[in-house]
Amino acid sequence: MAVVEVRNLTKNFDGGRGHGHVRAIDGINLATGEGEYLVLLGPSGCGKTTLLRTIAGLEEPTEGEVLIGGNVVNGLPPRLRRIAMVFQNYALYPHKTVLENIVFPLKAAQLDRAERERKAHWAAELLGIEQLLNRRPRQLSGGERQRVALARAMVREPQVFLLDEPLSNLDAKLRASARDELRRFQQRVGTTTIYVTHDQSEAMGLGDRIAVMERGRVRQMAPPVEVYDDPADTFVATFLGSPPMNLVPRDGHLVGFRPEHLLPVDLVPGEDKIQVPFTVDRIEHLSGDRYLYGTVHRLGEETRVITRLPATVTLPVEPGEEHRFAVSADRLRFFDADTGERSEPVRLREG
Repeated sequence: MAVVEVRNLTKNFDGGRGHGHVRAIDGINLATGEGEYLVLLGPSGCGKTTLLRTIAGLEEPTEGEVLIGGNVVNGLPPRLRRIAMVFQNYALYPHKTVLENIVFPLKAAQLDRAERERKAHWAAELLGIEQLLNRRPRQLSGGERQRVALARAMVREPQVFLLDEPLSNLDAKLRASARDELRRFQQRVGTTTIYVTHDQSEAMGLGDRIAVMERGRVRQMAPPVEVYDDPADTFVATFLGSPPMNLVPRDGHLVGFRPEHLLPVDLVPGEDKIQVPFTVDRIEHLSGDRYLYGTVHRLGEETRVITRLPATVTLPVEPGEEHRFAVSADRLRFFDADTGERSEPVRLREG
């Protein structure tokens, strides 16, 4: 296990044809804990894969430092950084058996055959793929290929695992089970892991902490529940959550609340709550919940919002109807209307 740290990390790429440079990473500072599972989350083009590749040594930073285990590794090739990277496509050799794929990095490191096979069988047993050792990649399912790629990474006994969207090629059902396997695997081996994804379900389910990235910067880095409940700015608030956080203009601020917190007024506990008339335009039924799309009033101008009602709420609702809804005051989050950054709570005026 080792701590991974980046200090003032910047990476520029040539924009081509007289366009100067493109800044993919913009002065990032972050550090993992020892044995932590850190997830880099963000939309396509936000710099998360570039950050991972720079930590791995596949890209050289324009500025700043990468430290692994307290040592600066700038300029070191990947093989000397004691890291193992699993790519989106797993990068297995199609003409080699599973066993030959797993032992390949050990063969390149010139370990003797007995030691190579001992480590390969150890990793295969841990990941439940011993029965696959004589097969070739084309004979494997997507989940099996993923485990082979992990086994090949494990035998190197790395200080750090770097995983670049390893589940993106799996279907939704297999992705959920593979996510559970990945988390249990990491907890068993205890190796520091940095995992890249654009899928918020993966981030919430896997990470000890999530670093939410946008335009080459880390917007917020915190445990999943904190990122969801207390977003640092409107980008995080609207990127994380499906549906995203509602944002309503009010008194020079943007007032945010999650769809599941806008409920019929009688279902909101306590006296300290903001009541609003909610006019329903459209209803969706998804996974047992009802998603109501409509307009709220009295939190500023009329604003489009979404609420999510669980199956246990039996309130009859039809499109075109107005209902009394409310949000508990402690569920409201406030943001600066100009910068989008989190601001201190304010007392909302009635009306």
